[in-house]
Amino acid sequence: MTTAMWTIKGWSAVRTEQAAMLRTALDQPSLAIEVPSCPGWRLADLAQHVGRFAETVTGYLRTGSRLPLPPVPLPSGDPLAYFDERMAALADACDATPANNPVWTLSPAAPDLAWVWHRRVAHELNLRRWDAQAALHSLVPTEQDQAVDALDELLGTLLAARFDASPPEVGGTVLIACEDGPHWRVTLTPGRLPDVELAAPGEAADATLSGRPSSLLYQLWGRLPLPDDPLLRTLRMP
Repeated sequence: MTTAMWTIKGWSAVRTEQAAMLRTALDQPSLAIEVPSCPGWRLADLAQHVGRFAETVTGYLRTGSRLPLPPVPLPSGDPLAYFDERMAALADACDATPANNPVWTLSPAAPDLAWVWHRRVAHELNLRRWDAQAALHSLVPTEQDQAVDALDELLGTLLAARFDASPPEVGGTVLIACEDGPHWRVTLTPGRLPDVELAAPGEAADATLSGRPSSLLYQLWGRLPLPDDPLLRTLRMP
């Protein structure tokens, strides 16, 4: 597995910036605008989803639960009011919770420490900001260092969470290669969690995905086209 490449200070700055940009994108006369990157969703659904995510993370940070908490129920009422309320509570919880506080986290490849949630919040808000801005044709580029850390989280933490209950059925090695940045080697073995390690440039693999960090990030999140390769498709996040 890989390790966190930033600190809580960096994730906090990303959280604040991305939350503000997302809120601006949601400030529309109507929340009925479709979100093409999330089929079937409109901006109202995106606001509710992020609000539920914020409520979920706030629950873990405030309680320090060492076990999974029950799912947050679907909200009713004004989606934007719900979003604002839950995001304010999340900001307070993040600011009040040290990085090394024990708490259940979402992946068998991550320690049960609060910094995992701080990191998840930063990159989830970036992804949802991208969804909202793409729907409005007003995309703001993602910083390279931020995209690199988000890739590290996706490969080193989220893949294991995704495959924890149902490991991959295909085998092989995949090289994820950032231009002017780190490379990762993902080893897929049927019936086992993926093994993720930092790799050397030019390392051989059964499949390779290379490009700018932000492009790689959004390809693996299904926001940009991914080459039609079975190993690469296995790494695509749902």
